[in-house]
Amino acid sequence: MSFAADRIIADQLANVNKIVIVSHIRPDGDAVGSALAFGSALREAGKAVQVVLQDGVSERYLYLPGASEVSKEISLDYDYIIVVDSADRFRVGDVLDGLPEPDLVVDHHKTHINFGKIDYVEPETEATALLLTNKLPDWGLKISKDTATCLMVGLLADTLGFRTNNTTPNALRTAADLMEKGVDLVQVYHQTLSMRSLAEIRYWGQGLTKLAFNDGVLSSTLTLDDRIVAGYPENDDADLINMLTVVPDALISVLFIEQENGGVKVSWRSVKDLDVSEIASQFGGGGHASAAGADVVGELDEVKKLVLEKTHHYMNTEGRT
Repeated sequence: MSFAADRIIADQLANVNKIVIVSHIRPDGDAVGSALAFGSALREAGKAVQVVLQDGVSERYLYLPGASEVSKEISLDYDYIIVVDSADRFRVGDVLDGLPEPDLVVDHHKTHINFGKIDYVEPETEATALLLTNKLPDWGLKISKDTATCLMVGLLADTLGFRTNNTTPNALRTAADLMEKGVDLVQVYHQTLSMRSLAEIRYWGQGLTKLAFNDGVLSSTLTLDDRIVAGYPENDDADLINMLTVVPDALISVLFIEQENGGVKVSWRSVKDLDVSEIASQFGGGGHASAAGADVVGELDEVKKLVLEKTHHYMNTEGRT
């Protein structure tokens, strides 16, 4: 984005007082960290801020500054709306229904579809939190220890602790800069990537017993019954999809998560040079080359059959050219 865009955003943020910050449904670490970080920086600049996440904040991130104040719907009489880490308006859920386009959208997904008055998008950047770390000072905002802690969560979450194949030296240098702000890297790393509740482990167990491997594609399924058996309260996969990437023969990993509304959340992960966002886009989803997802309407078995057909087709054509 241009220097002119930075000046416009800085001027806008300086002249508004009541700001709502929104991110996507089933928020991951980058969504939570980016929203809380932006909110922290704006509050420290004297703004009234409400962070809104339709699905709330998972237990692992409740220790973060501002997490306990996150709302599930907009109640602030705002004069400015910011959306972070969302590739399109649909991913935000219902919280923006009936409202005009957001004033500012900050994102890093390569499949981003513009839906704000200003869409500030850097698809080459590893995490929205990394983008914000670089840009908050340009937008007239300071990065305190609290803000830096939230930014570190987003950076670690979307790089899987600097393990993704798009990780750059800049990401590592930025982590060092955040540590110099006072971030406890050991604690943040543990909370973001290592810590697992008993319910999460049991939930993983349900999925691991159903692993299937065929022609380079590793897949599994998590049903609503699995969630009940495990006692897992969320409607996501507890990051099981990222665990599947450790299998060396798996070129693409796919996880199907049955949703209460009758749909299925599908997550893909891939090795270098296989762009699973191309598959996700066929189902109205998107993401990154090595990590993508889609919410697909339909019964679990039907969705699974169709998605695996498309995934294998990609593997046998575009993916192996």
